[in-house]
Amino acid sequence: MSATPAAVRDAVPEGLVDLHTHFLPERVLRKVWAFFDRAETHYGVAWPVHYRLPEEERVRTLADLGVTTFAPLVYAHRPGMAAWLNDWVAGFAARTPGAVPTATVFAEPGAEDYLAAALTRGARVVKVHVQVGGFDPRDAVLDRSWGLLAEAGVPVVVHCGDGPVPGAHTGLQVFEEVLRRHPRLVAVLAHAGMPDYAGALALVARYPRVHLDTTMVGTAFTEALAPLPPDWAARLADVGDRIVLGSDFPNIPYPYGEQLDAIHRWSRAPGLGRAFLRAVLRENGLSLLAT
Repeated sequence: MSATPAAVRDAVPEGLVDLHTHFLPERVLRKVWAFFDRAETHYGVAWPVHYRLPEEERVRTLADLGVTTFAPLVYAHRPGMAAWLNDWVAGFAARTPGAVPTATVFAEPGAEDYLAAALTRGARVVKVHVQVGGFDPRDAVLDRSWGLLAEAGVPVVVHCGDGPVPGAHTGLQVFEEVLRRHPRLVAVLAHAGMPDYAGALALVARYPRVHLDTTMVGTAFTEALAPLPPDWAARLADVGDRIVLGSDFPNIPYPYGEQLDAIHRWSRAPGLGRAFLRAVLRENGLSLLAT
């Protein structure tokens, strides 16, 4: 049974485009889930993975929820993983309806070579996880990779904010130094820069190719940890074309529909409405994927 709100189904009958989901090799995913099983130690709150299902069931669940196109993001937590993950996710996307080819990059020698290979092979979204990777996005070893992405116009979903807990090199002010060097970079700030939502909107204002994704933003779980500012929805009126749907499926501690409910609530603000819903839930994502 679909948990997609009726208002969302009515606004986007063609289906949803989710640019922030996670599919990983089985042994890697089990380690990720084991980490979330210890979330009270890491984050101070429980984080029960809601969609802890076999791969085929997870793909089928997305379709049942109305997701027709999704980016299966992969990311490395140590050197030597990224190229292998890129090979794995290329195969996953090739055999999975609705999945677009993605890739990742880690701060290590040769990163630009395996990234270039992934782009040549057709990767349409790249994931960079500053927090999990524990690397500095300003590291010179990444400069050619950022340049490749800026030149190609391929969107890069970057987890660079301090949520859910700060990392060694997180913080929007850190990533802005990358943007200053590569202002043409099509960057999607994961989790809308959580918890610095205002700072993320400021980057959107300063850099015309910066976007925000909605991943976990505005859900009851996240509001207890990093609440949105009261004027959040009102401030989206000027940037509705640069907000894209993201969910973190399957690793969320609540039903997928809660993310859609949050976006629907924002759409009730003046100047938003149905057009905003369609843009965030489908059109903006498709536009990025077509770049």
